[in-house]
Amino acid sequence: MKLDTKDFEAKMKKSVAAYSDNLSTIRAGRANPDVLKKISVDYYGSPTPISAIAEIKVTDARTIVINSWDKSAMKGIEKAILTSDLGINPQNDGSSIRLSFPPTTEERRRELSKQIAKMGEEAKVAIRNIRRDANDKVKAMKKDGEMTEDEAKSSDKSVQDLTDRYIKEIDGVTAAKTKEIMEI
Repeated sequence: MKLDTKDFEAKMKKSVAAYSDNLSTIRAGRANPDVLKKISVDYYGSPTPISAIAEIKVTDARTIVINSWDKSAMKGIEKAILTSDLGINPQNDGSSIRLSFPPTTEERRRELSKQIAKMGEEAKVAIRNIRRDANDKVKAMKKDGEMTEDEAKSSDKSVQDLTDRYIKEIDGVTAAKTKEIMEI
């Protein structure tokens, strides 16, 4: 009986998706509404994502406009953006909040690419941990007599192939984001 790798593959897919999602929140000098994903506003006593109480539009390559459906929430949105690690001062004209993204400096782009590489390594570690769990299961099944030596080797190979595929996918996502960051 060969190891069923579907569960492990699903976990690896989730790891890659989580990594891609984390990368989308990194500001690359271009206006990207995903940078607001992690920012919550204190809205009537409960933390609420900006996207739940406002319309977020990208008007040009370097500008995001936030129009709140409840005008009383504008001050809260502005305060949440100011206290976040976004590093942008919002311009509130009373009816909308404008975020202007300055072009990133060469030093900042290098810093961001290092941060992306570190996040990529962490994602690879997560994939390798899933591989380790799969290999442990193969060893346990072999020890319990549920699997022959040949089936164990075949299972180990399929787990390694799966790991290699998802590590390559993480490398691709990392390279694409680094290229996007390093563009002027």
